[in-house]
Amino acid sequence: MKSIVLFVVFPIFGLLQSGCSPNPRASPTDRNQAMPSATEPISNTAQLSRNSYSPTAASDVNLTDEELLRIRGMHARAAIALHYSGNDWSNAQVEGLKTQFQEMGIAVIAVTDSGFKPEQQVSDLETVLAKKPNIIVSIPTDPVATAGIYKKIAESGVKLVFMDNVPQGLIPRKDYVSVVSADNFGNGAAAAALMAGALGGRGNIGIIYNIGIIAADFPVTRERYDGFKKTITNRFPQIHIIAEQGIGGPDFSADAERVASSMITSHRDINGIWAVWDVPAEGVIAAARTMGREKLVITTCDLGENVALDMVRGGFIKGIGAQRPFDQGVTEALLAGYALLGKVAPVYVVLPALPVTSDNVLEAWRLVYHKDAPANLRNILRVAARTRIGESQ
Repeated sequence: MKSIVLFVVFPIFGLLQSGCSPNPRASPTDRNQAMPSATEPISNTAQLSRNSYSPTAASDVNLTDEELLRIRGMHARAAIALHYSGNDWSNAQVEGLKTQFQEMGIAVIAVTDSGFKPEQQVSDLETVLAKKPNIIVSIPTDPVATAGIYKKIAESGVKLVFMDNVPQGLIPRKDYVSVVSADNFGNGAAAAALMAGALGGRGNIGIIYNIGIIAADFPVTRERYDGFKKTITNRFPQIHIIAEQGIGGPDFSADAERVASSMITSHRDINGIWAVWDVPAEGVIAAARTMGREKLVITTCDLGENVALDMVRGGFIKGIGAQRPFDQGVTEALLAGYALLGKVAPVYVVLPALPVTSDNVLEAWRLVYHKDAPANLRNILRVAARTRIGESQ
């Protein structure tokens, strides 16, 4: 599979090219003026392609009331096969899928977690296939090792919709319906701009990526890496990338903690580290805390609860490029409906990136998860607001 190629224009760049704002010394008002609202996508123009297919906006995927009624009458059955679960992204995906499937009268008969092990996912999918679902929505742990089982599923007549990545050799509109993804290049670019703002436009940084990008097995994380690195290199010449290292999991937090500790030890002048998603970022936080690097700046992708809590507490996390996994799940379910109806579906569907800071995290949380932020997150921000009011009087 080819990686996505994107050319993105970022409104945030005009505000950060000087490397001066937003930064830790800016007032809350200054930061609010410098950063886009959570309702604004980070990309205002984008050209993407995956296997030569241009993207369709998720907002263009919909079903009429009449189509929904027809689907309800089919009493279809669906299964969800994840690479791993238990994290905020996976939970939101499943919640979005279940919510939309319920509206469509589609029963979810299984949700599987392969623990990021290809052999386990193959076994899970064999078990799911035996239950005779009409639809399987899945994200492959390894697009090569799992290709055979997905091909078998396609040949059985089950409708396949993919999250983020497609197994090797599968053909759109023949073997699968569609693949749905975030603008991950945009999320990486957002994290880069937020890193630059927190560093005041200058400093030395490290990158922790997923080793799957080397073999192009994980285009999503490759796009994030490219978005982050190209943005830093092209837009912020006084920020220098002095270390890069990959992690392979399945314990991504522990892997990232080990790598970050090595970076900090080897490069005493390192000012910031970008981690490819929130779980590895948690490991970087642990490393920075253990090594007493209280001023280390960390940015990442994916709005997980733990990184959000660190950010609102004034900790290491200074910004996040967020996906919209609930909406992604809803979109995947709608595309499954297209397949049931025999309606031609867009092959590649994209949701916009979302830059998040402590200033807009509550608004962003509602956009990402379609519910209020956790009580502990809201309480920390409420106390911080009261403290600011008290200090101003």
